[in-house]
Amino acid sequence: MISEYYEEQASLYVLGALTVDEQRGFETELRQDRELRDLVLELQRTTGLIAKAVPQTALPTPLKAKIFKRIASTKEIPLPSPAMVLPGLRFHEAASESGWKALPLPGTFVKMLSLEKARGYAVLLGKLEAGARYPAHVNAGPEDFYILSGDLVVGNRRLGAGDFHHADKDSQHAENYSEHGCTLLAVLTTDDPLVLFAMS
Repeated sequence: MISEYYEEQASLYVLGALTVDEQRGFETELRQDRELRDLVLELQRTTGLIAKAVPQTALPTPLKAKIFKRIASTKEIPLPSPAMVLPGLRFHEAASESGWKALPLPGTFVKMLSLEKARGYAVLLGKLEAGARYPAHVNAGPEDFYILSGDLVVGNRRLGAGDFHHADKDSQHAENYSEHGCTLLAVLTTDDPLVLFAMS
């Protein structure tokens, strides 16, 4: 049974009348309470019906003209040009082929996207051409891979676009290879040989 307090909070939530902190607290409760979620849905439906029941009234012509005049006189805020680099932000264009480094293995490449030395990790792109192979190895640190395109065979598992793979520190990888080529996003520790190579 929903308490009177949460019934009131649900009404205020649907009307958008809660503060940011109150809204966060209520949404935490909402995730845990199915009955409360049902109440919120019912209140939202009812509010929608009330809004539809209000007769539509056209704005008086002078008021409409006044509103449009006010909008037209508002000073336009210039948007930063796409080429402008804002402080603290870095971007890599998908079409850019710069930054790739060929590994000393045929058909394998890495590209450093972000290096966080203080936090001990780096984000890289990896690319294997069709038929490329990466030898068996012990992982220097934890590894996270997300396959963006193509295929990657890890041990006896075939990964495709959208698949994710995690390996713990000191875990062993058999030979990895790609039949048709692949591009992957990797999050690695800064002592990983791939990161050290990309930094060199």
